Amino acid sequence: MQSFIDQANKNGVVLLDHGSCQFCGAEYQRGIFECMEKYNNGIELLNLNDPDNHISRFLSVDAHALQHPEIHGRWSNHFHLTRLHLILHKHVSWEYKKSPILSHYLNEYKSSRPNEFLVVPKPMERGFITAKDLMQAKTPEECIALIESWADEVYQAWEPSHLLISAIAEGFFSPKQV
Repeated sequence: MQSFIDQANKNGVVLLDHGSCQFCGAEYQRGIFECMEKYNNGIELLNLNDPDNHISRFLSVDAHALQHPEIHGRWSNHFHLTRLHLILHKHVSWEYKKSPILSHYLNEYKSSRPNEFLVVPKPMERGFITAKDLMQAKTPEECIALIESWADEVYQAWEPSHLLISAIAEGFFSPKQV
């Protein structure tokens, strides 16, 4: 797996190491570098506060990845948006073992669609809640509610891709996938 710095370079994106995060807009001193650091620390905090709530972890990973698509591979958007769709709109109780199944399905899917792209919302227009807001939660329940709102906001920001993602999600439900 490439580092986010390598992936940004591959995508031709110059990462800013000062001020707010250039992708989600969260106010930091060291830009995306601090955003990634704080997000990763926040995930650890979530795991300590609620180790059994895997859904919140998946939602937060997907929301963060979709707010920062420039530092991920292009097909990452398909994966994270499809998983959000499956969890939020198809009410799939996601488990770790389903992620490789979705990944395998998307690998087959993309082999016949090498030029397919999702419509990426502009930076700072991918939901207003950010990972930084999670640090303001006072209880695990408040943090989980915030993650759910964050994931929904980010999902809604990608609305131009919903029809395509919905079709991908239906394919994921085919008998040979699940």
